[in-house]
Amino acid sequence: MRQIGSSYVVLLGSWADCGREYVTTYVPVIRVVGVASPEKRQALRAHGALNAMPEEVTATPFVDHPEFFDAEDRLQVRYEMLRAPAQGEMTVAEACRAFGVSRQTFYVLRRAFGTRGLAGLAEGKRGRKGPLKASVEVVEFIRQAKTDEPAASGAELAQRVAERFGIRLHRRTVERLWVPKSGPAQDRARPS
Repeated sequence: MRQIGSSYVVLLGSWADCGREYVTTYVPVIRVVGVASPEKRQALRAHGALNAMPEEVTATPFVDHPEFFDAEDRLQVRYEMLRAPAQGEMTVAEACRAFGVSRQTFYVLRRAFGTRGLAGLAEGKRGRKGPLKASVEVVEFIRQAKTDEPAASGAELAQRVAERFGIRLHRRTVERLWVPKSGPAQDRARPS
């Protein structure tokens, strides 16, 4: 891809049938630029729905109707990417190229949409959402024990949790649990 003037072009080369002349053809590549207002862009960013690469979206609806189809709206882009192949408007491979995603991402999103609906297309926090073993009761116990005995180490508190609740927690997990999650990170007291 090469920029000529204000537009991008793809260089397609081919050998001409007569002689050994190499012919270069310029094919324009349409780049969709987001048309979101600053307020919408800020709201999308706040909700984790801002498409990080709107310039990768070259699908026809986003090019022909930018007043409605917003390449910066990740949820809208993902929905349209799944809808087009489902309606027979394009193949999965074409949709992946037009929306700037891999086939693996397409199939992951299709599965998420099939099981969770539109919520499955929203970008959620990856990984575990919290400690698996530490219930509210365990966290309260750890915080109370740390308040009563500030010098207690994470290993000591992990041992007490094992004795009282019958669950094993790593000392570092215990240390993270005794710090409340409310407020900015810099305001939190660091475990000793």
